[in-house]
Amino acid sequence: FQPVMVEEPSVEDTVSILRGLRERYEVHHGVRIQDAALVAAATLSNRYITDRFLPDKAIDLIDEAAAKLRTEIESMPEELENLQRRILQLEIEREALKKEKDTASKERLKVLEKELADLKAKRDALHARWQAERGGVESSRKIREEIEKIRQQIETAQRAYDLNKVAELQYGKLPELEKKLKDAEAAAENKDKGKDAKPRLVREEVTAEEVGQVVARWTGIPVSRLLEGEKDKLLRLDKILHERVIGQDEAVQAVADAVVRARSGLKDPKRPIGSFLFLGPTGVGKTELAKALAATLFDSEDAVIRIDMSEYMEKHAVSRLIGAPPGYVGYEEGGQLTEAVRRRPYCVILFDEIEKAHGDVFNTFLQILDDGRLTDSQGRTVDFKNTLIIMTSNIGSPLLMEGLDSKGEITEKARKSVMGELRKHFRPEFLNRVDEIVLFKPLTLAEIKKIVDLLLNLLRQRLAERRLTLDLSDAAREHIAREGYDPVYGARPLKRYLQREVETRLSRKLLSGDIPDGSTLTLAYKDGQLDIQVGSPKK
Repeated sequence: FQPVMVEEPSVEDTVSILRGLRERYEVHHGVRIQDAALVAAATLSNRYITDRFLPDKAIDLIDEAAAKLRTEIESMPEELENLQRRILQLEIEREALKKEKDTASKERLKVLEKELADLKAKRDALHARWQAERGGVESSRKIREEIEKIRQQIETAQRAYDLNKVAELQYGKLPELEKKLKDAEAAAENKDKGKDAKPRLVREEVTAEEVGQVVARWTGIPVSRLLEGEKDKLLRLDKILHERVIGQDEAVQAVADAVVRARSGLKDPKRPIGSFLFLGPTGVGKTELAKALAATLFDSEDAVIRIDMSEYMEKHAVSRLIGAPPGYVGYEEGGQLTEAVRRRPYCVILFDEIEKAHGDVFNTFLQILDDGRLTDSQGRTVDFKNTLIIMTSNIGSPLLMEGLDSKGEITEKARKSVMGELRKHFRPEFLNRVDEIVLFKPLTLAEIKKIVDLLLNLLRQRLAERRLTLDLSDAAREHIAREGYDPVYGARPLKRYLQREVETRLSRKLLSGDIPDGSTLTLAYKDGQLDIQVGSPKK
């Protein structure tokens, strides 16, 4: 046999192939497919699905998007199904609460009854709308099926040379059905454009948006159109991050800008979303910023892949990142880094205390930072183009502590000294590939006061489960900030102080029964120390 090499078609060729297949998929699924959906399938699959080839992956995208749309027409919309499921959960909870006699359960039952009534009203309105839309789509589909049958009958009559029947069908029934279909589609379009028009629950046209949703589901990368709420969140990303990360304007702005570039589609598609080297003393918010970013973008801090570089101090530790070579123990398992990114390609990767890693580990980083990809020990190429890479280091911390001006900003001399220290530790080819080197400054007493409020808000959330509220006097805030402030160790001593002086004392009072459920707790400063006052429970 003579082997024949078949090259992978380009994106343009794939679009042409999809246009040729469109009618077959429209007939099979009973939906319409926009040309924009075909173009999106070719371009998005080429960019985001790296472990398969064109046109196969693009065809599968169109097939799945069309099948999903057809299923939505036939079955209950996702929004309505979620409502139904939530109502069922609340009804089960209601029955359980009816058997309880305590005050907390009775109060929860009242809240639950109101929530159930609201959800049921919403469900009924949504169900009526769905039935009306579904009826319109089904009638249009039946008319199309009739048109298809008439065309087949015309072809049969032409072959049989039955000219009377051809004339009757072609100039009688066919125009009548086509007009009927046009009127039905126009009526549906006018209804959608009306003043009180709401987004349709039932759609019969595959658009680029549906294709984007399938890609997002396959890869975990949000490539579908930005919703209004998400646009607003991205534009205010720096402000949202500042709610958790106090001070450090330069770092927050740099990270927020990188994310905005990526989600607007203007970043270099061949490199990661952004790569940052965070330098600064301990406890100033370097790791917290990575966690805050993950919580904001993915609604979960679990989206941070955290690699502690102190575990990679030996030369052979590189194999733990990308997997053991063939023949060695652990070859089947894959690497700690490559496996995590392969399973979750859209994430924040945090390399903590990077200066502790062996020099050979940085050779692995060069490829990730420049090309946005890495080949694991099993020969699979792992895509890092949709990751945000954050590396932290304590290099130059003493210089940053001493190099502040009267306004608390880092002086130019201190910046140059820190960069000099950095060049001693890391090779130029590594530093040159990092998008931005961000210096974190030591926290001031004013910033520590804001962190006191942040940490106490977290405690309030835990106390709310026992229906306890926590108030704080200004004098107590001042005292906690002063006692927990240490410019060398940052915010960590403050956490330890609150654990020791507030959480431990509260825990003892709760266990001894001194704090009834529903009480108001006040942290006050009295006789040179912190005092916890217990108010009477709210009725």
